[in-house]
Amino acid sequence: MEEKPRLSREKIIAAAAGLADRSGLARVSMRNVGAELGVEAMSLYHYLSNKEELLDELSDFVFSQIEIPDESTQWRSALEFRASSTRRVLVAHPWGLGMIESRPIPGPALLKHHNSVLGHLVRAGCEPLFASQAFATLDAFVYGFVLSETSMPFEMKEGAEMDYAASLTLDESEYPFLAENVAALREAGGFAFSDGFQVGLGIILDSIEARL
Repeated sequence: MEEKPRLSREKIIAAAAGLADRSGLARVSMRNVGAELGVEAMSLYHYLSNKEELLDELSDFVFSQIEIPDESTQWRSALEFRASSTRRVLVAHPWGLGMIESRPIPGPALLKHHNSVLGHLVRAGCEPLFASQAFATLDAFVYGFVLSETSMPFEMKEGAEMDYAASLTLDESEYPFLAENVAALREAGGFAFSDGFQVGLGIILDSIEARL
């Protein structure tokens, strides 16, 4: 007699994340996750109440993958480290972008994550309200960058943006600033869109530092 696979809450969440990675969040259901694990959907209800709880756990799964810097790390280095880790995780799990801040019940990984970021800002000298605003601005940048990075119409590779710009034929009298920008890119030898992450992040961190 074939032995049934042993289930756990962690295995179910990992299977759901794998399914979402391959097929998108819309494919995540108790039935489909059960099929991933080789069991009937009803077996999952011993571990999770319903699909909504599964989605809550998936949201927390994303936060659990993001590395949190040590408390002793200098605030700017800590926020750079955390932003880069967030970007890597969301590129690996793009379905997480639309749900990580939208679930009604925050999980322990989310709470630990938020507490860490706010702690670095407050210890650096930010007032609590400004720390919250700075945190939100950082996340808006990271999430927006990942959204662009994962949905651009050409392959993300070194020089891809330059190839795209080089293909444009611009009327300088109608688009003077765009034409000037493309000319500057050509002269510089191009750039990769991904290079803009550290530049944009630096602009935000410079602004926070100026306020301290």
